[in-house]
Amino acid sequence: MATKLTPRAEDYSQRYNDLVKNADLAENSSVRWCMVIKPYWYAIWENIRDVLDAMFKATGHQNAYFPLFIPKSFFSKEASHVEGFAKECAVVTHYRLKNGENGEGIIVDPDAKLEEELIVRPTSETIIWDSYRNWIKSHRDLPLLINQWANVVRWEMRTRLFLRSAEFLWQEWHTAHATAEEADEEARRMLNVYSDFVRNFMAIFHYKGEKPEHEKFAWAVKTYTFEPMMQDFKALQAWTSHNLGQNFAKAFDVKFTNKNNELEYVYATSWGVSTRLMWWLIMSHSDDNGLVLPPALAPIHVVIIPIAKTEEDQKEILNALAPTLDELKKSKLTINSEFLWEYNIPYKVKIDDDNQKTPGWKFNERELKGVPVRIAIGKRDLDQGQVEIFRRDTMEKQFVKLEDLTNEIKKILKEIQENLYIKHMNFTKEHTYTADTYEELKEKVEKGFVLAHWDWTKETAMKVQDELKATIRCLPFDWEIKEGIDPVSWKPSARRVIYAKSY
Repeated sequence: MATKLTPRAEDYSQRYNDLVKNADLAENSSVRWCMVIKPYWYAIWENIRDVLDAMFKATGHQNAYFPLFIPKSFFSKEASHVEGFAKECAVVTHYRLKNGENGEGIIVDPDAKLEEELIVRPTSETIIWDSYRNWIKSHRDLPLLINQWANVVRWEMRTRLFLRSAEFLWQEWHTAHATAEEADEEARRMLNVYSDFVRNFMAIFHYKGEKPEHEKFAWAVKTYTFEPMMQDFKALQAWTSHNLGQNFAKAFDVKFTNKNNELEYVYATSWGVSTRLMWWLIMSHSDDNGLVLPPALAPIHVVIIPIAKTEEDQKEILNALAPTLDELKKSKLTINSEFLWEYNIPYKVKIDDDNQKTPGWKFNERELKGVPVRIAIGKRDLDQGQVEIFRRDTMEKQFVKLEDLTNEIKKILKEIQENLYIKHMNFTKEHTYTADTYEELKEKVEKGFVLAHWDWTKETAMKVQDELKATIRCLPFDWEIKEGIDPVSWKPSARRVIYAKSY
């Protein structure tokens, strides 16, 4: 299999495009600005969805589904919330087509104009809170913890597969609470749920924190986030958690009778992740040979490639591997998780016995697709009672006795999962710097994340953004809060923040 991957050091952006194409992950659709997610990569999304869904349910959330279409009038109730993506909204104005006259073909029927225009869902706060007004009457109805798995449409004109597209998949949760304290506790709890998933399943290190006032979600009281570093030292936001206070409740008149028999507006939160997570996987772990996948999310854990000259040899090889396959079917890959305790994943093994492809072609293909473990065995190996194991994360090979194969596979997969996290953590920490002068900030922000003091003004943040193309990613939780001097304005600062360039 001939692959053409531009080396990362030569052109990181082009190399990403090469990888998505050559590994057959996705492609641009005939519908402009939209993408087709192909089966191998969609299996990754299914794994992400299944794990997160289990986490949400373990923390008391339920799934529901709300309409794709939202009355335009709903958006006028919270105009500041809509402002951020108003230019990206797709609008439905008519509900019928008809045959045109004089060779016009199919046209929009002008007599089928909607009484009220509909917005194709860019996010669901408005339609959900309209329902919540009917669902919530008393403090006994709270907390209300609802999640939705859906697609959304934001008419992006500058698209890139998985990073930005007009339509993408995500989950969004919207909760209602009786007190401000409960709402903030929920937003922070879900920050930790996502952090648990990203660390233990995606094997990605990150810094948790709060967004500054000028970067928070519109109408949010507080926005929490975590920021991972990509291999080109940029940050990528794929998830946020918002404490919305009473803003949406007031806009949609959602009140409840509290324990003192008084009417009060509920307190809200929202959070969500999208298929942008799959960009994270590519940009965090892959190398110049292709994808490198954490076993916890890999569509295939082990590929077995028999090397045989005859059908009889191949049959003999597969018969010899049968006990290993039977053992693997009975056992599971266990991932430790704070919110799921132990999450058990059935081992996924593929036997690549396609005789139309050479072993070298198969090796190349599986390396490109990031299969964690590859087993190659020929007639000579079989006679010696051994197989060759190749692990994708380190590109190392070793020979293992057939009787030890099952245990060795389990051990290696566990090691790969842990190794990928450690590798990404070390990479991130090695490229996280502190800066006390503007010159240091200017130099180091090209090389990674920079912890620098900030005077808490939007003006200073905008100066850095305009001049250095870097933004404040978050006010990190796990960093010492110590007063200092802002290196840009030379005004007093209460703490350091993380500056970084981003996608």
